[in-house]
Amino acid sequence: MTEIHTMMTELGRNAKAAAAELAYAPAEAKRAALEAAADAIWSARADILAANEKDLAFGRDKGLSPAMMDRLMLDEARIAGICDGLRAVAAQDDPVGQVMEEWDRPNGLRIRRVRTPLGVVGVIYESRPNVTADAGALCLKSGNAVILRGGSESFHSSAAIHAGLVAGLRAAGLPEQAIQLVPTRDRAAVQQMLTMVDTIDVIVPRGGKGLVGLVQREARVPVFAHLEGIVHIYIDRDADPDKARAVVLNAKTRRTGICGAAECLLVHRDALALGRQIVNDLKAAGVEIHADGLEGTMPATEADWGMEYLDMKIAVKVVDHIDDAIAHIRRYGSSHTDAILTEDDAAAAHFFSRLDSAILMRNASTQFADGGEFGMGAEIGIATGKMHARGPVGAVQLTSFKYLVKGDGTTRA
Repeated sequence: MTEIHTMMTELGRNAKAAAAELAYAPAEAKRAALEAAADAIWSARADILAANEKDLAFGRDKGLSPAMMDRLMLDEARIAGICDGLRAVAAQDDPVGQVMEEWDRPNGLRIRRVRTPLGVVGVIYESRPNVTADAGALCLKSGNAVILRGGSESFHSSAAIHAGLVAGLRAAGLPEQAIQLVPTRDRAAVQQMLTMVDTIDVIVPRGGKGLVGLVQREARVPVFAHLEGIVHIYIDRDADPDKARAVVLNAKTRRTGICGAAECLLVHRDALALGRQIVNDLKAAGVEIHADGLEGTMPATEADWGMEYLDMKIAVKVVDHIDDAIAHIRRYGSSHTDAILTEDDAAAAHFFSRLDSAILMRNASTQFADGGEFGMGAEIGIATGKMHARGPVGAVQLTSFKYLVKGDGTTRA
């Protein structure tokens, strides 16, 4: 325990020093670091795949579900995606120093509100090794130092990807301590991160309900909560059948282990025929249907409402009215992403105005709930709270602001 305390204290001290330098680092240096990191990771892809195979073996021994193994697995295409994400973030405008607002006062003052880094970000995540690159890139772009604590399952993969990020920092002449990875699986490191108020400015948990709940309960550092994705799709009575069938199948089956995967389908009673078609589509794709009001694989129980399966399973419920769907989502949802399938503009407007999820969609797959798909290059998570950052958290959302006030010998009466 003493060793963990000493290690984490040093990580925090190094991160704070690096953050002070990054706050004024030139935009071009940050861009160069990310581009060099992408090159380094691609060059090291054989080593990364070898490291990932160790993690996959660990996951198999641990009995991870197929969906969790899919989250963990890397191949050349996914590594190429990581590199593309790094380059996309590199190409974005630098948010640091951007003028958000400016105005003149009758008292003679010129006031500007400008973006500034948060400082040091702590990211605690599970399974998905690509988060190492996404979080590192976004924190660097926004001028923040970051301490990354990956899941025990992705221990080797995260370390191999982190090495590429450090190589990028080195090539650009930026402090290597700007992106640090906690080099242990020991959970005591997580416990200490949550209390490092002197060196960490915000914690971002990215994982299941257990992890996020732990962080929210025990953190003394402010938290951007990324809660579970209990994603609902409501099929309105005026849904287009072809659109609805395509969207639901994609939303559930494209990748079941991501937080934007659909977990509950609500069907208007006047759309029962379409609901039956969609249930049959899902069954044919190998999805287990826990249904209430339609013929599924098995009857739904109370435990199915509010369940994040992250697997080839979905809950289905027939509702009498759009407001019944909204009430169900309010009760069982997680404020992550919810969708309506309808051709009725009034119904869509009603759905959008009555719900307050971080992301609301119409006639689109919830698998698009992703910072990359939103044009952010990558995301550090989907924040489901209502403070500061909400929805996909990209580089801009990892900044705060300060006021720059200019006078000319101006004094106050």
